[in-house]
Amino acid sequence: MGLFTAGVLSVLLLVGIAMAMAFPNLPDVSDLSDYRPKLPLRVYSAEGTLLGEFGEERRRFTRVQDIPKVMKDAVLAIEDARFYEHGGVDYKGLLRAALANLGRIKSQGASTITMQVARNVYLSSEKTYTRKIYEILLTFKLEHSLTKDQILEIYMNQIFLGNRAYGFAAASEAYFGKPLSQITVAEAAMLAGLPKAPSAYNPINNPKRAKSRQLYIIERMLENNFISVDQADAAKREVLKVKPNSDNTGVHAEYVAETVRQLMFAQYGEATYTRGLNVYTTLRAKDQAVAYSALRRGIMNYERRQVYRGPEKFISLPGTQAEVEDVIDEALQDHPDNGDVLAAVVLEANPKKIQAMRANGELIEITGEGLKPAQSGLSDKAAANIKIRRGAIIRVVQTPKQTWEITQLPEVEGAFVALDPRDGAIKAMVGGFDFAKNKFNHVTQAWRQPGSSFKPFIYSAGLEHGLTPATVINDAPLFFSAGVTGGQAWEPKNYDGKFEGPMTMRRGLAKSKNMISIWILQTVGAQNAQDWATRFGFDADKHPAYLTMALGAGSVTPMQMATAYSVFANGGYRVNPWLVAKITDQNNKILVQTPVPVIDESLRAIDARNAFVMDSLLQEVTRSGTAARAQATLKRTDLYGKTGTTNDSMDAWFAGFQPSLAAITWIGYDTPKKLGDRETGGGLSLPVWIDFMSEALKGVPVMEYAVPEGVVNSGGEWFYNEYAAGAGVASLGLNDSAEGAAPQVIPLPPEDEKKKILDLFKN
Repeated sequence: MGLFTAGVLSVLLLVGIAMAMAFPNLPDVSDLSDYRPKLPLRVYSAEGTLLGEFGEERRRFTRVQDIPKVMKDAVLAIEDARFYEHGGVDYKGLLRAALANLGRIKSQGASTITMQVARNVYLSSEKTYTRKIYEILLTFKLEHSLTKDQILEIYMNQIFLGNRAYGFAAASEAYFGKPLSQITVAEAAMLAGLPKAPSAYNPINNPKRAKSRQLYIIERMLENNFISVDQADAAKREVLKVKPNSDNTGVHAEYVAETVRQLMFAQYGEATYTRGLNVYTTLRAKDQAVAYSALRRGIMNYERRQVYRGPEKFISLPGTQAEVEDVIDEALQDHPDNGDVLAAVVLEANPKKIQAMRANGELIEITGEGLKPAQSGLSDKAAANIKIRRGAIIRVVQTPKQTWEITQLPEVEGAFVALDPRDGAIKAMVGGFDFAKNKFNHVTQAWRQPGSSFKPFIYSAGLEHGLTPATVINDAPLFFSAGVTGGQAWEPKNYDGKFEGPMTMRRGLAKSKNMISIWILQTVGAQNAQDWATRFGFDADKHPAYLTMALGAGSVTPMQMATAYSVFANGGYRVNPWLVAKITDQNNKILVQTPVPVIDESLRAIDARNAFVMDSLLQEVTRSGTAARAQATLKRTDLYGKTGTTNDSMDAWFAGFQPSLAAITWIGYDTPKKLGDRETGGGLSLPVWIDFMSEALKGVPVMEYAVPEGVVNSGGEWFYNEYAAGAGVASLGLNDSAEGAAPQVIPLPPEDEKKKILDLFKN
């Protein structure tokens, strides 16, 4: 007995000495009294919709008092039911766990929530006796320094729960797409099962194991009287709507979020990803969603008209059905769905039917019209690389009629941006077809030729040099010799190759006649026109002072075009686009508040008269010109804009506005090449603009511009006061025959004679 007592005392003495030596080496836990975890950068729309998140740890810090009781109960039931009763180490739990491990009851762990906090925050995951001693000592220190609620708060926010989600608030958004405050008993039980093994019990990757774990936790909640029998039964029956991936944003604004990330990193450096910054943008979530869908729809409509390029890959499929599903699941991991453009593997194919399987085992059948985009791949004579056969990985989309159609990922790109011309606030921005596929932001980074969408700025310069909308200009062939151009001889053409003789400036813009624009530029002077264009925000060096400027041969970005057209939309003021409205910290304290810009005369770029008359001309384009579909479709008159198609149809534009919203659409290839002989800005980009405006302008009343001082209407046309008597109603190019001769401006005869002369030229 004495020897036994001495042995016990010796062990206790050794443990005491070890603890006494170890305790001073324990980390300081005082910082946890003001727990501040690493919090990601979050980007929001103006209404508070989450657009993007950046940081290694996806986390949403939630105070313990704001965590729903059902979530706390679910965690306590499975992790530490006696949390509020023990002093950090649950001796009853240790005994129960020991018996469980001997096989008498269901296997259980012995770590308390406090012990898990000690391990997760301060210690490594190695399993050694030394680390266990430190864990117990640190547990006592935490219990002594912090309240139970503080410890639980740290645990609920710190624990890793899979899919980059740390804490239950982040996990609720990642798995269920909803805030923690809206969690149900069934959902809480599912989340509470994650700490043990986030990968094994992940409801996205392992739904069966996750369900089994959830049912067990519901039983534990019932045993601990956290829920009633009826609540338990209802929770077991509830069908959970788990998100298909870990993206917890509901709006596609990846290009916007990335732009904000770059801005924040330039300001805050690496702290951008850890200090919990919340950035509220000027974007409207509804407009952003509409812009994203409209641009993708426009690009996919174009893709339907392209030659089928063949399946993305070919794989070998085994004989048995079970093996086939496994092989398809594995193969499609390298070919993920791209939004509504889905991946599938062909099981059988012939000219009349394709049967394919999706990654989830779903069988789809494509027949009839759905086969048309890939007829060349179904032909018996199809080359091996485009032949659609068993094992081919293809892309499919579901039509509005709920049938399937074969398609392909587009090679063409696009851009869309919309802003409020009254203050420059960006309301929607889509930098390309898909951010994951191409992170190049075409709105801000793509320098492209604007084509005819640049003509309004030449016309605007013309108004300042004595021309009017009623000036008649000869739409006739022009030839400029090498001596005139200083390089190669140039013989410009209209898009349709036709010449229609004399017409007014108004009609020339509406029909986008190249000859008319060239005559105007010659009248203004290329250098003067270049200087005038800089008033709208264009770079002079991107628009050389040559006659080709009249046809939009310079370089612009879609964002520049949005800014430039805003000058027409707001009455002549230059506004700068802006995106960040305010920045707050993790406690919602405002760090930066961007004041809404106020337009005043210091921002004036062009005269109000010029802007008004140009608005009248641009309205004619959407009424009777190349963009007549705009007013016809949207059934409103307050629409203004210009189509743009560059030489050889390499770029397709539509730039337009309504007084409260300016929007630009561009479609083209990153490596410039022809879109197609019949592809134009009016056919490609205008439909995207119309789709967007049809939703963005819902509930917005029709607006009319007030007539500014110095403008009068005479004979149904708008003139500056000094030209109202007809002095500015002139003609260009009617009696010039020499190559590249400078145009002459001559008075026109009275109105009753004008029609006769025009008819004479047409004949």
